[in-house]
Amino acid sequence: MSPTRVNCGFLPLVDCAPLVLARELGFASDEGLDLRLVKAKSWAAVRDKLALGVLDAAQMLSPTPIAMSLGLGGMPTRIDALSVLSVNGDVIGVSPALADAMRAQGPNGGAPTLGEEAAEVGRRLIAAAPKPLTIGVPFPFSMHAELLTYWLGALGLRQPEDLRVRTIPPPAMPKAVAAGEIDAFCVGEPWGSLAAAAGVAELALPGAAIWGFAPEKVLAVSHAWIHGNAETVGPLLRAVWRAGRWLGDPNNAMTAAEFLSRAAYVGVSAEVIERTLRGRMLVSPSLGERATPRLVEFFDGAATFPWRSQAIWIAVRLAERNGIDPETAAQVARDCFRTDLYRATLGPIGADLPAASEKLEGALLARTAVASSVGEMYLGPDRFFDGKIFDPKDWGR
Repeated sequence: MSPTRVNCGFLPLVDCAPLVLARELGFASDEGLDLRLVKAKSWAAVRDKLALGVLDAAQMLSPTPIAMSLGLGGMPTRIDALSVLSVNGDVIGVSPALADAMRAQGPNGGAPTLGEEAAEVGRRLIAAAPKPLTIGVPFPFSMHAELLTYWLGALGLRQPEDLRVRTIPPPAMPKAVAAGEIDAFCVGEPWGSLAAAAGVAELALPGAAIWGFAPEKVLAVSHAWIHGNAETVGPLLRAVWRAGRWLGDPNNAMTAAEFLSRAAYVGVSAEVIERTLRGRMLVSPSLGERATPRLVEFFDGAATFPWRSQAIWIAVRLAERNGIDPETAAQVARDCFRTDLYRATLGPIGADLPAASEKLEGALLARTAVASSVGEMYLGPDRFFDGKIFDPKDWGR
């Protein structure tokens, strides 16, 4: 019997790794799949091709399936997230001139936690930045945009009058900041590191400093495709989950980086990719690297689980900015993060599954044991920088 072909879109980012390794290490072929990875130039292209059925599946920014299912962005389509592909992985960079202006405000307070550091860096950024501050993000419906608006809004930046957000594809971000088109950016690795290495930006924060465990990319398919290809959903989900588990072993970082460095995938040096996989962020050539726990995460702490509470957090924020009833948006989000398919597919192969599908977001300050299908598992930390806690039960059931 010939393998089932699955065309899957992706962008050249470190966090496309689960898809690349599912193909390159044979996890997909072991499941009877011919996983064809289709490299795209922008998130808009991925969104449109998935909606039109040109792609069967895709690496997708976590807010995009929710936005599409809510009818936002000009391509209304019910899109489902089968699993989370990656957690965190974003970095925030500023132009060298803006970095100097931030330093001119006085010595750094030496904040001991990432959350306190995020608050201090954010206050310095707001004080030093031109008005309006122009920041590049890869797509309007992205975790990049959600992190930035949450962070800067909480610190008092008036939106939208003092904040201009521009959409720039990830590989173009270093060029945009070098040309002065943007003052700062939030982008997935390796493109922030490449901007820093070229001396056109200084990396100020990892995205994890704003939200300690933010779902970044998801494995997305259309709702219609699930119903038309029910026999393919399980194999695809299992193959990608196995790749995530393999990536969760730090001993595999070098091998993963070598695969990702190929021109067909990310197309940058394996050394740059491996640095990210090992949790080291290049601040600038002169300031060097900094250790960044959970700079990007693929497996630990139920990283692949499509938490409905995370989907609801995204949906409520989208609803508030777009004039949609938040409780209605929350229900749409619950439906399109497919914990039901995740459990039905991965439970039988022994995956450790959390006992609940929703949780308080931002409540864990340290690794914490919670109930799971095998007894207990460890989650967290998942703190928001301002210490707030999000309860999904506030938005209906």
